[in-house]
Amino acid sequence: MARSEELSRFLKSVRARLSPADVGLPVGERRRTKGLRREEVAALAGMSVTWYTWFEQGRDVQLSVPMIERLGRTLRLDSNEREFLFALAQHRPPPLETQTDEDIRPATQHMMDSLSIPALVIIEDWTVIGWNALVARAFRDYGPLPRSERNLFKILMLDDRYRTDSAHFREMAHRLVARFKWDYSRTSKPEIFDEIITEMMEKSELFRECWRESEILPYFEHVNTALMPGVGDIGFWHSSYVVEGAPGQRLLLFAPLDKASADHLAQLAESVR
Repeated sequence: MARSEELSRFLKSVRARLSPADVGLPVGERRRTKGLRREEVAALAGMSVTWYTWFEQGRDVQLSVPMIERLGRTLRLDSNEREFLFALAQHRPPPLETQTDEDIRPATQHMMDSLSIPALVIIEDWTVIGWNALVARAFRDYGPLPRSERNLFKILMLDDRYRTDSAHFREMAHRLVARFKWDYSRTSKPEIFDEIITEMMEKSELFRECWRESEILPYFEHVNTALMPGVGDIGFWHSSYVVEGAPGQRLLLFAPLDKASADHLAQLAESVR
């Protein structure tokens, strides 16, 4: 009983020390008590409000290791607090922390080069670390760019080429920021995200507007269209997948949306052989 009571006190105290602004939520109306609400913590950690409430109350509920890790990142726990949370919740030390793998594996690169569709790999802060020739032909060649200029989030939000259709750009921006918020809530390196957020606050009014909203997006999937001179429009479904054994890496694949797009993509592929 004492352990569950201490868990409850601990979670309430760390929740109380965070403000909505700390986790990218709009401040909104004045609050009767300091800190985040339970439903805000639950949403940011990808949990149901009921499960988080029961957990905070010290009830006999079992959370998985990934769920406790997400909760720890949401509550901005340091390494000692993370260890304390695992000790209280699971009566054991936490798993060893892993560092983001920023090197593209030869097998991953070979697989992307073997595909007949555009493919690239990003790490958790959206920096592009690997791509195939079709990405360079259809979107951009990341090869000449220094690492500091290969952040996909900043490219999509700031590059003028995406602003030709203002309505489409606004929709894309809202979706990108909602996903970026989701990643921010889960990162083990919030300082890297903080630098990007500060830069975007200075450079983009639309980013500031989107960031003030409470929308979050837990998946990376949508439709986009690329205009290829000499080939025509290519509609893509894009989605992302975790690269097994490479912490923080996500593989983005762009599959043709329809037969016409597939035909145009095949023509594009011929031009890079």
